[in-house]
This record gives sequence, C-alpha cells and structure tokens, in this order.
Amino acid sequence: MDIGSSTLDSACVSRAGFGVAPNRTLRSYDCTTEVRDGQRPSPARETRALPRQSANYALIVIISALLIFAPTISLLAQADPASEPAVLAVAKVLPAVVNINTERVVRKTLRDPFEDFYAQFFGYNRVRPREIRQTLQSLGSGFIVDPDGYIITNQHVVERAADLKIHVTTNDGKTYNAHYIAGDDKTDLAFIKIDAQTAFPFINLDNISPNLLGQTVIVVGNAVGYGSSISRGVLSAVKRNITVDDIDYKDLVQTDAAINPGNSGGPVIDLSGRLVGISSAKMAFTPQGVPTQGLGFAIPAEVVRESVNRFKKIAQKQPKSQNQAATSDVSTSRVEKLFGMQLQDLNLELSDALGYVRGRGVLITAVEPESPADEAGIERGLMIYRVGKSEANSVKQVEELLGAVQSGTNLDFTVGLIRAGKQNRELATVSMTAR
Repeated sequence: MDIGSSTLDSACVSRAGFGVAPNRTLRSYDCTTEVRDGQRPSPARETRALPRQSANYALIVIISALLIFAPTISLLAQADPASEPAVLAVAKVLPAVVNINTERVVRKTLRDPFEDFYAQFFGYNRVRPREIRQTLQSLGSGFIVDPDGYIITNQHVVERAADLKIHVTTNDGKTYNAHYIAGDDKTDLAFIKIDAQTAFPFINLDNISPNLLGQTVIVVGNAVGYGSSISRGVLSAVKRNITVDDIDYKDLVQTDAAINPGNSGGPVIDLSGRLVGISSAKMAFTPQGVPTQGLGFAIPAEVVRESVNRFKKIAQKQPKSQNQAATSDVSTSRVEKLFGMQLQDLNLELSDALGYVRGRGVLITAVEPESPADEAGIERGLMIYRVGKSEANSVKQVEELLGAVQSGTNLDFTVGLIRAGKQNRELATVSMTAR
C-alpha cells in the first residue's frame, strides 16, 4: 500500500465534503499538485496552500458583505432630510408664497316674519325692514410673480373686498396692504399688488411643469388659516371639468394632495419647484352626495401664465396705482368728500382690457365703508354713467356736476356695467344723500 498516495487522496476527498476515516491523519496539501509514489510534497508547498485559501475566503466574505450592506449604506447617505427633493422644492418657492386676508361689508335685511300678517288683518303700515351691516373676513393664499409685488390668486379669495382692505402676509411674517388690479370670473384668477416699494422674491413662470400623470406634486398654502403648510400627492388627471358650489370649472388638473380651506390661490409645484397650477377647489361629495377622498383640483400653470401676462398689461395701462390715487388729486375730490367714492377715468386701452364699452362712464376704484355710496350698495368695479340727468364720462365731468351739491342734498346716480359687444346692460339708478 502506498501511504503517500493514500494520504493525499483522503485529504482531497475530505475537502470535497466526503467523510474520512476517524483514525486517519490528514495534512493540508495542494490537491492540484501531482505527487509521485513514495514522494511527499515539499514543506514550502504545504505552508503556501493554507494562506491562499484563507485569502480567498476573506475576499468572498468582503464581497458578500458589500453586496448585502450596499443598499443600507446608500440609504444612510440619503437620510439627510435637507437633501430630499421635496424639501428643496418647498424651500425654493416658499419665500414667494403669501397669506391673504380680506374684509368685506355685507348688508342683511331683517324683517319680522309676522309683519305681513299683522298688516293684513290690522291695517297698519309696514315697518321699514331693519338692515344690519356685518364685516366678513376670508382667508386664502397667493404667490408673488414679479419682484415689484404683483400677486396671482383666486378671484373668489379677493372679490368684493371693501375699500381695498386686502392684507398680505409674506413668509417672513411681514404684513402689507395690497390693492386689487383685475380679475376673471371665468378662470377664477385675480391679480393684486402689494403697496410697498421693495423687491420681493417671486416664482418664475417662464419654466412651468410639464404636468405628467403620476408625477409628485406639492400643495403650498395657508391651510385653515394656520399659515404656510405643505401637503404632497400625485398628479391624478388633467383637463377635468367640475362643478363645485354652483361654480363651473374647466380644464383643471386633479391631485390627491390635500387641498383645504385657505389653500385656495396657493401654488401647486413639482419636485423641481416649477409651477403645476393654483389650488382652486376640493370636491368633498359627488353630485349624488357620495363622500369622496383625494379629489383636489388646481388651475393649470399654462392658464395661470396666460392670465398673468394679460393682467400685467391691464396694470401697465392704469394711469397710476389706486394706492397713489388715494393720496393725490382723487383723495381731495368732491365725489369722495360727499359720497365716499374714488373714481378713475376709463381710457380706450383700459376699456378694451376690462371688456367695457368705450368712451362711456367713470370707473369706481374704491368705496369708503359706511359712506353714502357704501350704504347705497355701490361696489368697487362698477361704473357711473349719469349724475342726475347728465351723462358722466370723465372724473372732471363728475366733479363739475357736483360743484353746487351741498351736504344733505339727495342725488341720483346711474351705475352698473355696459360691456362691449353685448346687448345686455346691467344698470340701476341709485339715490344717495351727500354727507
């Protein structure tokens, strides 16, 4: 029996995973080395084989560990919240987002429900209904689109704000007065301007989001009056037509991101900080009364950009800002002193921009609260076409017609709107007593 050959073969068999007799002594040999009968491997070969295998095993362990823990290492590298795309996008636009607080005065008529009954059976004259005045506040959002302080928001957020009482709070906590420039009921968009001579951060509308289905979107706004808040979702659909509170909305984008009261007018952005749209409405119930979840809607960015460009043209055509007008010649006018109205000439360019008939009337730019005009129901944005029986097509004409009017004089004004290219007219004769 050849001992050397038997010992080597047994060692190789043992490494292959087969059993070896318990009374046999094995040494570590290189199984790939040919050993002749009666000849043992050199000691150098024996000592070199074990380190080589240990190195191979160590290399395998290191590679396996890297493969196993590489995802964990990658996640740890990305765990810093400050580097998340959503955080970076919000930080990019938040300085331009504003909270909007508006005030408007509404009048309610209170009538005794038994008055008609008593008048019919007891024959006394009806008592004049009692009118109460109530100041309503509304909250909304908007964002600055120009360093001069021009803001885009929803029309329903700022409509009928009495005497330009629009207050804007920027992200740094500063509050400014703002005035109304223009609005569009069809798109539910409005344009206002901060009354301050400073440069503001703004959202650039030159590069807007492509609005792809499934993309991540972020809603920024003044939710429930709590100040700037963020919600996140996906773009669920485009070109949606809906009706909410008897208002028809067309070509909206839909998202499952939470849109709550106060978010209206705020921006919806993508992960790059580009504008997706303006928060507009939330559908809580279907027309059949079935509760819904995750149905928020926004006016698409393309419509917003087109409206902003149009509103800017209107702002440029106005001779002076309403805030400046209040401190110059208009502030000392008789129409303001006697009736509490501020007026502005309506030139041809402004008539075309607003859609009013050319060369007719004077624009009412502001109404003082509790003034004769306010008590008569006059609202900013209406036109004066006649003072008494005389036509009025300029502020100068109105001032001349009021030249002989004294305190306590009762005077009729024909007010309303005559739109260009339309047959219908919305006119009314309103009687006011000079104060």
